[in-house]
Formats: sequence, C-alpha cells, structure tokens
Amino acid sequence: MKNLKDKVAYITGGSKGIGHGVAQKLIEAGMKVAISGRTLKSVEKAAEYLGDDSQVLAIESDVTKHDDEKRAVQRILDKWGQIDVVLANAGVGNFAPIDEMSDKDWHEMIDTNLNGVFHTLKASVEALKKSKGYYMTLASLAGCNFFATGAGYNATKFGVVGFTQAAMLDLRKHDIKVSTIMPGSVATHFAGNEPDASDDWKIQPEDIGELVVDLLKMHPRTLPSKIEVRPSRPDKK
Repeated sequence: MKNLKDKVAYITGGSKGIGHGVAQKLIEAGMKVAISGRTLKSVEKAAEYLGDDSQVLAIESDVTKHDDEKRAVQRILDKWGQIDVVLANAGVGNFAPIDEMSDKDWHEMIDTNLNGVFHTLKASVEALKKSKGYYMTLASLAGCNFFATGAGYNATKFGVVGFTQAAMLDLRKHDIKVSTIMPGSVATHFAGNEPDASDDWKIQPEDIGELVVDLLKMHPRTLPSKIEVRPSRPDKK
C-alpha cells in the first residue's frame, strides 16, 4: 500500500491509548478510519479530535460479542465500501497472583484480549479478502515474557501471538498480510495509569502509529509477521 490515501482502516479500542495514536497517524497519511469502543460517547469524543465525519467513523462495539463486530464491519462497508486495514487493539489488563485472581477478572481478559481478536477477524476477513488487505493484532512483550501477577494477562497475550501467527499462515494464500505488534512499556491509560511527564521515557502511542504506517508501506513481497518494540532506554529510576 504505497499510497494510503483513501484506504480504509478499522481500529478496535480506538478511543484512547495506542488505538487512538494509530488512528491519528493513519489519518495524517490520508486514510479514512473507523474507531470502536464499548461506549459511544467516548468514541465520538475521540473521533471529534481526529477529524470530520468524512475521515472518521465512531462505532459502539464490544469485541467480546461477535454480532457487535459484524455490525461494526457492516457500518464501515455501508459508509466507505471497503476495509483495507484492521487493527485488533482492544484489550484489558487485570493483575493479581493466580491464587487471588477472580473468575470475573480472568474471563474479562480472555473474552476481550483473546476472543475479541477472533471476533474482529471473523467479522472482517471477507472484506479483507476483497481488498487484499492487512490484519494486525496488538499483543505485548507479555506474549513472550511471563511475570508474577500476570498469569491471566500472559495467557491472553501468548494466545494472541499464537493466534495471529497461525492466522498469517492461513490467510496469506488470499493475499492478506497478517502481523502482530508486541510493545513493551507504552504511555497510555492502561491498567489505571494516568500518563504524565514521568512516562516520557516510554513508547508513545503515536510511535506505534508510525510503525503501523511503515508496515503498510512495505513492499508487498515482504511481511514482518511478529514485531517486538520496546523503549530505547529503560526508566532511570
């Protein structure tokens, strides 16, 4: 996709954080972008910041529900007639020792982080076949590095990495490119963080946006299927 102008992207969890940063960079590159989230008010507010309704579409969708994702995809097709890029970005993190983790917190992560990427792909795959598009998941370095209190989060992100790599093998015969992006520390509101100057050392959401643009512009013969990205230098504390 050397020319991104008027290409169409769908980003789940696009009202803030990484999803919002990617949306901003794709719009700057000339793309039309649909962003979704569980509450319409927050998504509409984010969309107003990103651009007008010719560039941005705000959609209320819960990725844990396949029917929501099917409706979201249909809204995009009704508005713009195509989908060229999908970023399955929506995710949650609940952290506790495994003997203290609640069933609710466990299932929230499985349903959002893992089932969500499946629902988003299943809903959009036929559109991506038509456009010979690009499907990306937002995993984490927690998808290859386990840590205490992370059993649930690790399980979902290890799963996302495995799911995406297998989907890549399934879909490349349809000329669909598939990649998973695995960031380290990013300055977002994830897990209750409130970004401030102390987060300046971290990857910024727009940095992931620039990475996505670079992936889209790569020669079609080349596919970076799994990308690890981390801060250049760790926190100085």
